[in-house]
Amino acid sequence: MKREHFLKLLASTPFAASAMKLNEFDNITKDLGSSPLMPVLFVGHGNPMNALWDNPFTQSLKKLGEDINEIENPKAILMVSAHWLTNGTYVQASPKPQTIHDFGGFPKELFDMQYPAVGSPEFANQVTTLLTHAKTTEEWGLDHGAWSILKHIYPAADVPVFQLSIDYSQPMQYHFSLSKQLCILRERGVLIIGSGNIVHNLRMSFEKFAISDSKPYDWAVEFDEWVKMRINDRNFTDIIAYEKAGKSGSLAVPTPDHYIPLLYSVALTEPNEKIEHTYEEVSFGGMSMRTIKIG
Repeated sequence: MKREHFLKLLASTPFAASAMKLNEFDNITKDLGSSPLMPVLFVGHGNPMNALWDNPFTQSLKKLGEDINEIENPKAILMVSAHWLTNGTYVQASPKPQTIHDFGGFPKELFDMQYPAVGSPEFANQVTTLLTHAKTTEEWGLDHGAWSILKHIYPAADVPVFQLSIDYSQPMQYHFSLSKQLCILRERGVLIIGSGNIVHNLRMSFEKFAISDSKPYDWAVEFDEWVKMRINDRNFTDIIAYEKAGKSGSLAVPTPDHYIPLLYSVALTEPNEKIEHTYEEVSFGGMSMRTIKIG
């Protein structure tokens, strides 16, 4: 994205009043350097056990990593995970982020798993220059929304990783608009990944799981396809206002935590940029594993 385009876009967002000064923008772009435009991903991470499993979904993640590296190895990865919800916006700036096992009831093997990627305090601080209301913290690490998929995309854990929190007090439009301010990072070698699930109804999924019924609910397939169509049409207004889908939307998104990361990903789509659905499945009745590569 050209510098003038970025500034014009930034000025149109609700955050314009706190936008960086022109000389600050010059400094940040100079410090970050340049690279080919990095893709953006949205990954439906699903069951934490995917970190251990070898299945079509995890195999698709491995291929994603290989495809991205054919363009250029990222300098860092910025994760927006459904599992870091805060009041306010925070950027994880630890040089050695811990592997957080933020779940219960799983095998010891999963709790023993570590993802020893280093952090990126430098890029984390740059993000707080782009998002002037954001603050850095070292109190978080890499939750399972991050490491359970990165384990397959970058199994060597050789790319620095840092996370951006989701301010759960804010409306949907806020997240879409905030993400647009991160677009320049794509030119600076940062791979941005939203990690959640388009359809995420755990209660109704457990009902299916309990009776070993893998058939997806009709409403789950309906909403997953509804979102897919709007992604392909670049109808991001409807994606933000997912309630327009009616009953399928309310069932698919009983709480917005797993849906919000999708907004961070699609907001970064450039005009005429290719969008590829690299994996499509509704598992456990009510959980969409849809994964998207932009660029």
